[in-house]
Amino acid sequence: MARRLIVVSNRIPTDAEPSGGLVVAIHDALSEEGGLWIGAHPDRARRPDDGLVDLDGASYQKKAFRLTEEEWRNYYLGYANSVLWPLCHRRSDLIRYERAYADAYLAVNRRVARQVARLAGPDDLIWVQDYHFLPLAAAMRAEGVTARIGFFLHIPFPALADVDALPERDDLAGWIAAYDLVGLQTQADVARCLEFFRAEPGGEPLFDGKMKYRDRVFSVRSFPIGIDARAFAKTASVGGGEYLVNLGPREDLVIGVDRLDYSKGLPNRFRAFGKFLDQQEKGDRRASLLQIATPSREDVAAYQEIREELEQLSGSINGKHAELDWTPIRYIHRGLPRDRLAVLYRVARVGLVTPLADGMNLVAKEYVAAQDPEDPGVLVLSRMAGAAEELTEALLVNPYDIEEMALAIDAALSMPRAERKRRHADLWKAVDEGCIAQWRRSYLRTLERADRALSLPRHNARSGSLAEWGPSR
Repeated sequence: MARRLIVVSNRIPTDAEPSGGLVVAIHDALSEEGGLWIGAHPDRARRPDDGLVDLDGASYQKKAFRLTEEEWRNYYLGYANSVLWPLCHRRSDLIRYERAYADAYLAVNRRVARQVARLAGPDDLIWVQDYHFLPLAAAMRAEGVTARIGFFLHIPFPALADVDALPERDDLAGWIAAYDLVGLQTQADVARCLEFFRAEPGGEPLFDGKMKYRDRVFSVRSFPIGIDARAFAKTASVGGGEYLVNLGPREDLVIGVDRLDYSKGLPNRFRAFGKFLDQQEKGDRRASLLQIATPSREDVAAYQEIREELEQLSGSINGKHAELDWTPIRYIHRGLPRDRLAVLYRVARVGLVTPLADGMNLVAKEYVAAQDPEDPGVLVLSRMAGAAEELTEALLVNPYDIEEMALAIDAALSMPRAERKRRHADLWKAVDEGCIAQWRRSYLRTLERADRALSLPRHNARSGSLAEWGPSR
């Protein structure tokens, strides 16, 4: 049987020509090579269904599994986003755990594993995306799948000190080790993953990025995700951003674009901008912060709280500093089209990307790509963002240090053009060379060369736990 690429992700685009960096990268890979994309159907099912729904409109196959409303609450909002998301973003204090969450998470992974196993041949490449499917390879191995299975984690790998907060902590190593290739965003993520396995009984680091766990050998490598920098630069060059925001002749724009999430550090960003305003003197140029915060997971309590905090902070700062013809913080709680964001990035003198923890953060790369090389803006970037490993010519800041961020905003707005051009040239080189196409080609080449599974796990059909689905003991 000829080799085929099978991608599994929680999200699957229903349009023939999808948008968004990751989905476009996968769409291009499948369009080039042919294959199958499996993801969650946007419509809910009345009851759990072991079948897959065909989706039309692409040159490759697309199939979707349906979640019930209860599964969506417990698997997606519950375990994935109220347990794993805070764990990986160093906020184990925000974990909200219920037994039903893990039950649904394991049940969905089992069902998807059965669905993939019915379709996958031994020569196929199976590429699993993100934290929604940590146990999927172990479940597929239990179903007899011998194909190479790769995993890519788009968010940070959890720190060893936080892993104990995961109720299924004893299963985690087996889940990960069932993959042949574990792809992570940064070298820091790789180091955390290797540290986790070194602390595990049965874990043993080998040479060349390989790890042995009990009787399984697998690879752990960094594959920093990128964007289509040249296409984004072309979109931004259309211009007109200054008219969208109606900037005054002595007014500069500072921009932040994020999903509304506690990992993005938005309250500290607002406080830092307020402190920057406090330090301005009469007659200085005005600066306005345009913060676009796209709604996200609004059914989760922690997201409701962050929204309320931002509304209070923006109101307080505007009340203190606003003039009749000037609003210091323009806070928009909705998304904007990508082409409109591109021209807004280009007109902004400063891009503020200050997450408390982030796997990569593609906004940083989009801001760099959007700039006019002859008169570029300045990127202020959190050291906690994965992008900081590559974008070293940004102004790197500690997102917990309000004063340092305020000083960085001031330094960015007053930076001479020659220094801005020098920094931007280096940043552009990093963004262009690490484009999204290079990311997926590099990953798939590495997966194709990966050693096949050395053994298949035993499966205790009577057990409700995936602990039995890990490597053979």
